[in-house]
Amino acid sequence: MTKAAACAASLLALAAGSPALSGAAEGGIVEIEVLDGGMTPRGTYMGALRVKLQPGWKTYWRAPGDAGIPPSFSWRGARNVGALSITWPAPEVFLTSGYRTIGYHDQLVLPVEITPETPGKPVRLKGRMQLGVCKDVCVPAELKFDHQLDASAGRNPAIAAALASRPWSAKEAGVRQAACSLRPSEYGMKVTARISMPPAGGEEIAVIEPGNPKLYAGETTTRREGGLLLAETEFLPADNSAYAIDRSKLRITVLGQNHSVDIQGCSAG
Repeated sequence: MTKAAACAASLLALAAGSPALSGAAEGGIVEIEVLDGGMTPRGTYMGALRVKLQPGWKTYWRAPGDAGIPPSFSWRGARNVGALSITWPAPEVFLTSGYRTIGYHDQLVLPVEITPETPGKPVRLKGRMQLGVCKDVCVPAELKFDHQLDASAGRNPAIAAALASRPWSAKEAGVRQAACSLRPSEYGMKVTARISMPPAGGEEIAVIEPGNPKLYAGETTTRREGGLLLAETEFLPADNSAYAIDRSKLRITVLGQNHSVDIQGCSAG
């Protein structure tokens, strides 16, 4: 197990034994609220989870990097929620104690679009968010939220800004091709992605997500060769059960200085 994986495992163990914290973590390090964004032309509800952090503290993206744990959600108690979609704003890259981590500082606004199970009926967004927050030390938090969404609410500037800061799609970024090759390694599977795309600006960092809960990704190395961006990582099994890798489920995010790019799936190659 790598040092980064060991650090992540330690934080996961700490989180598993932590008490539930309602609305805000002990000491006011982090707190959560639900924002209203009203109805969309599609008949869905738009809301958001706003996570506010004390100065100097940060939290993690869905793929946290070399150390840390991704946020997880429980929607138990929610009412009239037929489908739910989260939009992740483009994250930042941090270097902490020699580890490269990916996340947010100050605040995180996560837009949540809800398709009601029964149109015209109220939607109640209730649940818990588990996350790690870090400054000089890392601590786990479990934040509870419970809010009936306001269908008459107008456009919310915080939600609009978060939606606008999402990564570009592959088409928007001019991605011509993304091909992934797989080869067995000692402990899992090596994945090499070859992405034909214009530069995203500055140092580009690619993150490859397996799209399979039975796998987690190790550290990713990224380099550019002209119009080709090459990224390599290793998928490791979360337990001893069998697993399969579906290239169409792989998700590659390229984080650049000018913009980020979200690539859904890749071809063989």
